[in-house]
Amino acid sequence: MGMTSDASEDTRGELEDTCAARYGELASVGPYGVRPGHALITMVEPHPGHEYAYNRWYEDDHFIAGAMAMPWIYAGRRWVATRDLQRLRYPEKSAVAQPVTAGCYLTVYWLTEDRYAEHMRWTVGINKRLNRDGRVFQERTHVLTAFHDREATVYRDGAAGPRDHHALDHPYSGLVLEVVESESPERRGELLEWLRTRHLPRRLAGSPAAMVTVFRPTPLPSDRMAYVKQVEGVDTRLTLLWFLQRDPRMCWDEYLTGLDTDVERSGLGRVEFVAPFIPTIPGTDQYVAELR
Repeated sequence: MGMTSDASEDTRGELEDTCAARYGELASVGPYGVRPGHALITMVEPHPGHEYAYNRWYEDDHFIAGAMAMPWIYAGRRWVATRDLQRLRYPEKSAVAQPVTAGCYLTVYWLTEDRYAEHMRWTVGINKRLNRDGRVFQERTHVLTAFHDREATVYRDGAAGPRDHHALDHPYSGLVLEVVESESPERRGELLEWLRTRHLPRRLAGSPAAMVTVFRPTPLPSDRMAYVKQVEGVDTRLTLLWFLQRDPRMCWDEYLTGLDTDVERSGLGRVEFVAPFIPTIPGTDQYVAELR
C-alpha cells in the first residue's frame, strides 16, 4: 500500500510540475497588450426571494473563481439597477429584456485583445467544473449574457482623461447599457460609422459621459452551459457602454433620453434597450433591498 501511495504522489507531483512548466511556455507567446479587445457583458435577474443569496454568491465566489481568476480577463466591475433606475429604461417594448425592467445586476469584464479563443476554452472548462462542484447559483435568469468584440471607443475630452482600458477601475458614478439594432447585417458597418463619427461625439459634448465603448456581440460556443441562452442579433446588433461621471438619475432627462429617437432619425437602425446602472459596493449588500 505504501508503495502504491508513494507512486501516486510521485505521478501527481510530476503532473503538477509539467503543468507549471507549461504556464511559463504559454507566457512567452501570443498577444499581451492592454487594450480591451473583447468584453463579457452579463445582465442577470436573481429570482424573487433569492436576491441576497445571489449577491453574496456572485461577490464572494463567482466574480473571482468564475471570472477574474481566469486567464486574459484583466478588469471587471459590477453594476446594479435599483427600482428607480429600472423605471428609467426604454423603450418599453424591448427585444433585449421582457419586461424592460428585467436584469437588475450587470457585470462587465475586459479581455485582452486577440485572446478570446484561449479565454473561451478556459471559461467553458471552468464553468463545467463549477457546476459539477455545486458552485453555480441556480436561482437566477440570464437576461443578456454575451462576449463581444470591441469596435470603437469615443472620448468626450479627446486625449485627456482615463482610457477605455481604465474604465472598469476608474470610479465612475454610473454606466448606461445601450443595445442598437441595425436595419440589416449589411448596414451594421454604416451604423457603426455614424455612431462613431457623428452621433456619439455630438451626444458626449458637454455631457457627464466621459466615454462610450462600442462592441459587437459574438456567438457563444455550442458547449456553453445550458442555462445561458445563445446570443441574439450577432450580425445586426451593437452594444454601447456609456461611462458616467455623475449618477445617471441626476442627468437622465437632460442628457440620456431620446437616444432611440436619434437612431430612428438616422434611418440606420433602432434602439432596443437603454438602461442605467450604478456601481455596487464590493463586499456589501448595499442596494439589495432596493431591487423590488
